[in-house]
Amino acid sequence: MSKNEALAMLKERRQKCIVYTRVMGYHRPVESFNVGKTGEHKQRKQFAEC
Repeated sequence: MSKNEALAMLKERRQKCIVYTRVMGYHRPVESFNVGKTGEHKQRKQFAEC
């Protein structure tokens, strides 16, 4: 079974994931960003704190 087939089988059980980020001291959903802010968010480096 391919990845696409597995996703199609589970489509009715999937739900939208809202990603939040901290901007200027408060949290905002990424989906509400304008084009420039969305591009800036994609360029950020992710890290894991030890």
